[in-house]
Amino acid sequence: MTITIFFGRPGARPAATLLAWGAALTLSGCHDDGGPPPVAVATPMSCAQLATMTVPASSIGLPTTGATVTSASTVAATGTGASAIGEYCLVLADVLPLDATAPRIKMQVSLPTTWNGKAMMFGGGGYDGTIPAGTGNVPAGPVDQPVPLGRGYATFSSDSGHQANALGSQDGSFGVNDEALANFSGDALKKVRDVATAIIRSRYAASPTKAYFAGGSSGGREALKVVQTWPQDWDGAIVFYPASAAASLDLAFGRITRALAQPDAYPSPAKRKRLYDASLQACDGLDGVVDGLVSNITACNATFNPATATVGGAALRCPGGTEGGDNCLSDPQIAAFNVINTPITFNYALASGETQYPGFNTWGTDFGIPNANALQPTVSFLALSSAQPASPMPNGAPYGSIFWDQWVRFFVTRDPNANSIAFDPQNPGPFQARVSALTGLQDVDRTDLSAFLAKGGKILMAHGMSDALVSTRATEQYYARLQATMGSANVASFVRYYEIPGYGHAISTVFNAAWDSLTTLENWAERGTAPPAQIVRDTVGIPGRTRPLCEYPTYPRYTGSGDVNAAASFTCVAP
Repeated sequence: MTITIFFGRPGARPAATLLAWGAALTLSGCHDDGGPPPVAVATPMSCAQLATMTVPASSIGLPTTGATVTSASTVAATGTGASAIGEYCLVLADVLPLDATAPRIKMQVSLPTTWNGKAMMFGGGGYDGTIPAGTGNVPAGPVDQPVPLGRGYATFSSDSGHQANALGSQDGSFGVNDEALANFSGDALKKVRDVATAIIRSRYAASPTKAYFAGGSSGGREALKVVQTWPQDWDGAIVFYPASAAASLDLAFGRITRALAQPDAYPSPAKRKRLYDASLQACDGLDGVVDGLVSNITACNATFNPATATVGGAALRCPGGTEGGDNCLSDPQIAAFNVINTPITFNYALASGETQYPGFNTWGTDFGIPNANALQPTVSFLALSSAQPASPMPNGAPYGSIFWDQWVRFFVTRDPNANSIAFDPQNPGPFQARVSALTGLQDVDRTDLSAFLAKGGKILMAHGMSDALVSTRATEQYYARLQATMGSANVASFVRYYEIPGYGHAISTVFNAAWDSLTTLENWAERGTAPPAQIVRDTVGIPGRTRPLCEYPTYPRYTGSGDVNAAASFTCVAP
C-alpha cells in the first residue's frame, strides 16, 4: 500500500523547511508489522509558484533576515545553434540585511526548463552594483559554443549587496555602510549561493550535481574567494584577470594616481601610442617573429627603457625631457609610466599580510591609444581614459584613479569631501589602522586550498599579459605562493594558470581572447580529463588568429616556419 500525505495548499508560502509547495511524504509498503522507513520525496514547484517563495535566515550560511522572491516569470526560448537558449524561469529575489540601513542584496536565478543538473554562478566587476545577466557567458567564452544557460545550467548572480549610481562599476559610495562593505568583500557570495541553491531545489526537487563559479576582475576575486572560504560549496572555478588583493590594488592605484596628477605627467592618447609603438619595435621580435604581439614579456620588462627607447629611429624621450608634443614623452610622463611599471611597497603592516603590490606590464600595453575599432573606447575607459586625475576627481579620469578616489572617500575616511590626491597610500597617517583592516577584509590571498583539492575541485585561471587595470604580475605572485604553500605537484593536480599575449583587461583590440574554458573545466571536474594543450583565438585584432594557450611561466614562441597567425607555428617555451 502507498499513502501520500501532502503538506501545504495552493497559494500557501513555502514552509521554512524549504521543501517545495506540495512536498509529499510517501510511505511505501507500509505494514502493520513494520516496514521500511518513510522516504521524503519533494515535488518540483512550477515557475509561477516560485513567485511566493521565501527562504528563512536559518537556511543561509551567514547572518541575514532571510530572503524573498520578488518575481518569477517564464522566458521563451530564443536563438539558434550555439546562440540558442531554451525556455527558462527567471527568478528575482532580495536577500534581506540585518542592518535596516544597509541595502538589500538583489539577485537573479535563471532556471532552464531542460536542466542539466548543474549550477553556475557569475561574478561581477569593479565595485559591482548591478546584476550580471543569467544569459551571459564565462569570461572570454567563444560565441561558437553555447553559454552556460544554453547548455542547461541553472545560473545565478547578484549585485553583491548594493545598487550602483551613475558611476556604475566605479561607484564605491556603499562603503560607508559596514554590512554593504562586508557583502561586497565576500559575504554576499555565500548568502546568494545559499538562496539560489534553495530556489534550485524547490524548482527541480533536487540539488545541483556540480556547481561552478566564473568571473573576471572583481569577479575573478570572487571566484578565488569562494574556493578559499567555502570550498564545500563548489566543484570548479573559471578565474580571469582576478583583482584578488583588492585593497592592496587600491593602494597601488593611489600611488599611480598621484604620479599621473603631477604637472605635465598625464599622457595624451597620441603619446600612449608613441610608447606602445616604441615598445613593439623593441620587444615584438623577442618571441621569434614580428607579429604585433609582445609575447616574451619577461625579456621585454628586463630590457626596455622608455628614457632611451626609439621609435622609427627617433628618440621616445622629448629633447631635454621637457614637453615636446605628441611625438615624444616628457620626463614627468616617463616617470609616471615607470611608477605604473614598478611595485608599491608598504611601510606598515597590513592585516592581509601583503607587503607590496607589483607593478603592471607596461611596455606593449594599450593604455588607450587612437584606434577606430568600436571596442577601443572601452579599452581606453578601463585604462588611462581621457582626463588627468585631480581633486575633485573628474569622471573622465583613469578607471583606477576613480576607484582609488571612491575607496579613500567612502571605504577609508568615510568623508565624501576627502582629497584622494593628498592621501598618501604608503604613509596613511591617522588612517593606517583603517587601511590595514580593509586589506584584511578585501584582500583574497589565502594559499592553502587543500579542502578544495580534497573535494576534487578544479581551477582554470588566465590573465592577459597586457592588462592595464589588474597586474598580471600579481596573479603570477599568487600562483607562485600557491605552489610554495601546497607544492607544485599538488597545485598541478587541480590548477592551471595561463597567460595570453596582447590581451588586455576583459577586452582588447590587439588580441581579444576567446577560449572554451567551460568545456575544459567540465571535462576535468566531471570526467577526470586533465586539460590537454589549449588554443586561444583572437576575435578582433586579427580575427581568427590563434595561439597556443601557454601555462605560466611559458610563452608562445614562433618555431621559425609556418603561418604566423596559426597556433601550430608556435610552441610554449620558458623565457
